[in-house]
Amino acid sequence: MCKNILNEIESYREKMVQLTATLPLSSEEVVEVSSKLDCLLNEYEKTKTK
Repeated sequence: MCKNILNEIESYREKMVQLTATLPLSSEEVVEVSSKLDCLLNEYEKTKTK
């Protein structure tokens, strides 16, 4: 499970890099990807502390 979360985190991180190269940080697409990335990072942190 942990490896799957890390793969998803990396995928969303790459999406953020691509989006922010062409869109403002306040754009809906960037905010959505950022929010999902935050959720994944929080989920990963929870698995590390268990």
